[in-house]
Formats: sequence, C-alpha cells, structure tokens
Amino acid sequence: MQMEQLQKDMIAAMKARDKVRKDAISSLVSAVKKVAIDEGCRDDIPEELVNRVILKEMKSVKEQIDSCPESREDLLEQYRTRYAIFEEYAPSMMSEEEVTAVISEKFADVLATKNKGAIMKAVMSELKGKADGKVINQVVAKLCQ
Repeated sequence: MQMEQLQKDMIAAMKARDKVRKDAISSLVSAVKKVAIDEGCRDDIPEELVNRVILKEMKSVKEQIDSCPESREDLLEQYRTRYAIFEEYAPSMMSEEEVTAVISEKFADVLATKNKGAIMKAVMSELKGKADGKVINQVVAKLCQ
C-alpha cells in the first residue's frame, strides 16, 4: 500500500463525511508517519514500511476485539468496523501452499539440516510481512518431520 493512496482515501472519506472511515484511515496515516520518522525516512516512505505498520495496527485492533467484554456491544462494533477498514489496506498474505513452495525452492539447503530454528531464522527474514508467522511455523514443522 502506498502512503499517497492512504492519504487520498482519507481525504475522500472527509469529503464524504464518513467520520468512522476517516478516523480509521487517519490513525493508520499517523502511525505510518510516526514509524517513518523513527526510522529516518520521513520524506520517502517505502511501501514495505506502510504494510508493516498496517499489519501491526490490525494486530492491536484484533487484541482489542478479543479483550473487550461482550457486554460492550458499542465498543465491539467500533473495533470490528475499524478492523474491517484496516483489512482493505492490508497486504495479501501468502497461502500455506505458496509458503511451502517458497521454502522448498529457496531454502532447500537449510531445510536439509532439519534444524527448525535455523530454518525459521532464514525463512522469516524473507517472508516477514508476506505470510502469517503461524502459517510459516506450521509449514516448517511439517517439512522438518
């Protein structure tokens, strides 16, 4: 996801007077800007950084949904709406089959060691942000057997 696209969508939500959507996208934009400043790339924000922040924000909203009491329907609905908006911008994750193919192709030499820790270390640097860590872990566990 490009930072410019997030900003355009935020402006479109403002013009449409969609406060919920504008607030959600605005929180994403500010989180991305904060991380960009922290990492020293304020003017030229890479797409990888934007995707990483979106996934992090989704994770935090998911935790809010999970920890919110059932009696607070208003809050739950607000969190679910925000999560749905974040999902629109999240990068698509690789499937289990795709992860298996990538690991088998690119990491055949490390895979031969059957050392799960070494395999995970090598694979995570390549697939971080492209595939869910749980899926990667399951695939590596299968391949190590």
